[in-house]
Amino acid sequence: MYETGGATHAESAGVSSRDEFAAFMEAVLRDYRQGGDAEWENGTLDRFLDALAAFAGARVNGHDDQETPTWRLFAEMIVAATGYE
Repeated sequence: MYETGGATHAESAGVSSRDEFAAFMEAVLRDYRQGGDAEWENGTLDRFLDALAAFAGARVNGHDDQETPTWRLFAEMIVAATGYE
């Protein structure tokens, strides 16, 4: 059975300010250091940036608020980039 990696365990749902985004990014970094490089789908900078670019250009069904930049949207993009295939 072939298994792909997952995404970060850091939670993006409560991010609504710059300070919360900074705390979220610290949580993402902790998660990466605790095994994300091996567990995430995109655990290298090259793969992460490729997925971030792809997700930034994608439009996910059911999310009508993707055109207005918010701290939460930025956090959701980071989460997606760690596991986006």
